[in-house]
Amino acid sequence: MLSLKTYQQQALDSLQRLLAGARDMGSLPAAWAREMQRQHVSDAAVPAYRQDPFGDTPCVCLRIPTGGGKTLLAAHAVPVIGRGWRAADFPVVLWLVPSTTIRDQTLLALQQPGHPYRAPLEAAYGQALAVLDLDATPTLAPQDFGHKTIVLVATMQGFRVRQTQGRNVYAFAEDFDAHFRHFAGHDLTALERVTQDDLDDPAQSYLRPSDLGRVKHSLANLLALARPIVIVDEAHNAKTDTTFATLKRVAPCAILELTATPVPRKTNVLYSVGARELQAEDMVKLPVMLAEHADWTAAVRDAALRRRQLEAEAAHEAPDYLRPIVLFQAQDRSGTVTPEVLRQHLLDEEHASADEIVIATGDQRGLDGVDLFDRRCPVRYVITVEALKEGWDCSFAYVLCSLQNVRSAKDVEQLLGRVLRMPYARRRRSPALNRAYAHVIARSFSEAAAALVDRMVANMGFEALEAAALLQPDSGTLPLFSEAAPTPTPAPALTIELPAQAAAALADDPDIEVRPQPATADAAPETVRVTLRGEVTERQLGRLVQAAGADAKAQAAVSRQVQQHNERVLAARAPALRGLPFRPVPRLCLKPLGQQGELHLFERDTLDEVVDFDLLAADPRPELPGFALVEQSSLFEIYVDDRRLNWRAAADPAQLSLDAVPSGATEDDLQHWLAARLRRPALGDAAVRRWCAQLLAHLQRDKGLSLTGLLRSRHALALAAMRRLDALVDGSRRRGFEQLVLADVQGLPWELGLSPDWQFRYTPGLYPARNAYAGRYRFQRHYFDVIHGLKAQGEEFDCAQVLDSLPGLRWWVRNIEQQPRLSFWLPTATDYFYPDFVAELEDGRVLVVEYKGEAYATNDDSREKKAVGAAWQRASSGQAIFVMVERELQGQDMRQQLLRAVGG
Repeated sequence: MLSLKTYQQQALDSLQRLLAGARDMGSLPAAWAREMQRQHVSDAAVPAYRQDPFGDTPCVCLRIPTGGGKTLLAAHAVPVIGRGWRAADFPVVLWLVPSTTIRDQTLLALQQPGHPYRAPLEAAYGQALAVLDLDATPTLAPQDFGHKTIVLVATMQGFRVRQTQGRNVYAFAEDFDAHFRHFAGHDLTALERVTQDDLDDPAQSYLRPSDLGRVKHSLANLLALARPIVIVDEAHNAKTDTTFATLKRVAPCAILELTATPVPRKTNVLYSVGARELQAEDMVKLPVMLAEHADWTAAVRDAALRRRQLEAEAAHEAPDYLRPIVLFQAQDRSGTVTPEVLRQHLLDEEHASADEIVIATGDQRGLDGVDLFDRRCPVRYVITVEALKEGWDCSFAYVLCSLQNVRSAKDVEQLLGRVLRMPYARRRRSPALNRAYAHVIARSFSEAAAALVDRMVANMGFEALEAAALLQPDSGTLPLFSEAAPTPTPAPALTIELPAQAAAALADDPDIEVRPQPATADAAPETVRVTLRGEVTERQLGRLVQAAGADAKAQAAVSRQVQQHNERVLAARAPALRGLPFRPVPRLCLKPLGQQGELHLFERDTLDEVVDFDLLAADPRPELPGFALVEQSSLFEIYVDDRRLNWRAAADPAQLSLDAVPSGATEDDLQHWLAARLRRPALGDAAVRRWCAQLLAHLQRDKGLSLTGLLRSRHALALAAMRRLDALVDGSRRRGFEQLVLADVQGLPWELGLSPDWQFRYTPGLYPARNAYAGRYRFQRHYFDVIHGLKAQGEEFDCAQVLDSLPGLRWWVRNIEQQPRLSFWLPTATDYFYPDFVAELEDGRVLVVEYKGEAYATNDDSREKKAVGAAWQRASSGQAIFVMVERELQGQDMRQQLLRAVGG
């Protein structure tokens, strides 16, 4: 099965935590607030959880930019929701997509054995899986519900109506009579019933007057009984009142939305992925190297030249096959450079062969039936006018050349998205092949960049500052740089067109160049072109905005261009982008004391190897304190850790009713089911099965719980048992961890140390920052061009300011949590510890800083981090320093604490 990228796993983990919190706390808003706090999202950035219009039904969005793998993530989310919230072994899923093209592609992928989208469903449900479209729903047998996971793929349009009459999914269907008998006895109060309009519908002539008021045997009603998990792809298209009413009709148990561009104030964005995270995981080509051109022939020439240069680089990528392609956006029939004109120009001037060029427009479908990944395919140039068809995807597309004016070009962002996907989702050997390229018609780089940034933010899921920094000027030469030492690309000058009267207003500033701009077909007469180099100051920005005139939109456009320009200027100053290496940071290692051989990395799983944990010896009489069942006729209560979870059987029958219990299920069946849920390689399958057997015997013999009750509550039982196992394992690991970390002072048979074979390196282009710093204070010595997760005020911000100005410091990095491959970490008893800051000193030492507020400075978690940090420092023989900084410690402020740590 295809491994998830780190950001995808983190998004799933966030979803799992939210649902678990809502289940345990009994409040979605409370669980939401806790999760936002855990992600360090500022209160100002994220509003409270919006319960309208779905109330207690979770409705959350995962924001994934273009190229981030939304469909794969959705497939993995199904078992997370099914088990963690729906508490169903075999849930029903309604997978809604925006178009028939996307529906057909999604359906085919989910039905194809071995496809990455189907694999997580097969891993969770085996062969008890049915994937189908609306037309195939009558083939479902009544007994499939509760015994198979059913995934119904459909377009939103198939369900979204104001009036349900005349739509197949809402129509009475005799095919479903047996299915409704299967759900006999369940609460049908909220289901749609036959109306007079249905009786008058010729398509439902089988209905009789006596059917008036009867529950419709419709697909929509059947779904409502099954309480489906609803997946909404491209969810920004599904935020109308009609859509909300549509979703309510199928009574979802949870709604998961996926989109790059969530609708503000209408969406609960649970987890937001940035473009830098996609870049760090080799999902996209970034940055985008942008070149502006005054006329179309120059744009075509340079785009074709760039493609040929890239193809020469691709020859060194074996065994991977790459054939870089240019996507041309020609003008429509009202323009000069139509697809036919451009094709002839490529033949005559760029010496392309006829079979290398295809035209893909509404009238000409040159891409139909063409496999662009085939080594025998000759296509190198694709010409279109507007968007390529939905679902078209070829990662060989490297260069976008738009011959429409960038300010008004239609669908240019969709085409730009086509050239971002990384071939084979793997970083290429040639640095030039890790970037995308864009050639556009514009009067200046500033104008071109501003137009593209606006499109990237509005339609591709980029953050504004992120998009500005990831658009860089293209010098047009190769090789561009090497991975070890990138050649810095100077930030371009800022060029803005302003009204003619701006000349007098700006004439006294020697750093501002003002030139009259003659009237042209696409520029208003009597304007001036204003050029600035370097970072624009606040004073200069104010003057430029004032010179733009009284129009608020013009002033906002100037401010936006200046902000984007300054982001590029600051990015170009970053040591990482100037090719300056960060000193390798040693990792903590260990080996048996006195033994020859190499040190081994001290990882999360190391404790499982060196700590002898016997589950049955640690818990010879398994029990679950705080777990209880209370069965009544209409209410089934489950207590986990003395917290009551109420599930009314009438309101949610498929979740807890005996219909969901396999006929003839035995204690043995429950034991195997529970052991599979609790499986942990470090414990051994046999030990877990024996533990489960003893636990079930205890619950029935000593606590008097019935087998039927345990079967009905098996998901809550698994939750309680998992927590018990976690407590047992964590306790053992913590004791072992303390022995290992203190081994060199306690005389225990383990040796900690550092090894040149185990070092972490911060690498340009591999810094997946989220919630990037956007404050006014300018840090001078951060290694990367952005700073991850730092708020513009607060104690950690104050600590970063002190660090930035520390004497003897070369540069520093805001370390990113939960990034084991791309961040520095130290092991703890149960996980990894990611210190807040990692710095390189001018004398070659490495300084690691963890900031802890007063409320946390003395808790167990901080003591554990302080202990492993001290062990790492001891093992370094003076080459590494670890310090845990507080607001004030023993009369010393943060600066004094850092100076004392480095010996200053």
